[in-house]
Amino acid sequence: MGTRSTYRIIEKQKEDQEQLALVYVQYDGYPSGHPSRVAEWLSGAMVVNGFNTSTPTLAFNGAGCLAARFVGYIKEDRIGNVYLYPFKYRANCGEDYMYDIIVDESESTIKMIAYDYNDNKMFEGTPQEFASKYSKQTV
Repeated sequence: MGTRSTYRIIEKQKEDQEQLALVYVQYDGYPSGHPSRVAEWLSGAMVVNGFNTSTPTLAFNGAGCLAARFVGYIKEDRIGNVYLYPFKYRANCGEDYMYDIIVDESESTIKMIAYDYNDNKMFEGTPQEFASKYSKQTV
């Protein structure tokens, strides 16, 4: 049995938030599993409004761009394991952990929030802070 998780990609503009994607992942959803890899990936990213040839390789032209690239990143071009679900299934598909990735386009920032299976907040901060807290240290 896997450690199930969901990611909710959220676009924040001023006081409003809009859910863009709910991504269900069957295996390795504990914080030091794929969420720490996601946090490391997002740590080097920029949120931009428009782009050109000098835009860094890992940049997202807003939250919709991040959501699309995230699905490709986490899916790894393999069958199974990663699925898109309707938002009504958040906290209703047997998740052990739930993660929010919030893109604030007005501030050009990315924030992560992690919840356990009881919907208790375990973490809130930047992807860099998440990676520092949960990534496995290699010696």
